[in-house]
Amino acid sequence: QVQLVESGGGLVQAGGSLRLSCAASGDTFSRYGMGWFRQAPGKEREFVGALNWNGGITTYGDSVRGRFTISRDNANSTAYLQMNSLKPEDTAVYYCAATLRGRDTWSPYDYDYWGQGTQVTVSS
Repeated sequence: QVQLVESGGGLVQAGGSLRLSCAASGDTFSRYGMGWFRQAPGKEREFVGALNWNGGITTYGDSVRGRFTISRDNANSTAYLQMNSLKPEDTAVYYCAATLRGRDTWSPYDYDYWGQGTQVTVSS
């Protein structure tokens, strides 16, 4: 099985940028499709974006499309979420997840492994 650890969260002003990282260990990283989700207090977990095993196919949630970019580095077993033009409504705990299906899926039920999450706070 794979273990996932997110990093890079923090406090940023509206309009700013952050890059989150998701470091994987314990299995061959390229076996997995990777996804990013977020959850704000009192809200359901929301799909942010996903990419397939080699990063050639990406999918984004409507609320972040055009502002966020997902990528991966299979040689270093790491996935990234570049977040630009951040808004206060992007404030949430961000989670990375891995799916053995190897593809870019938006459904959280398709993911087999999850990280512990990293907090992103965007001030107005």
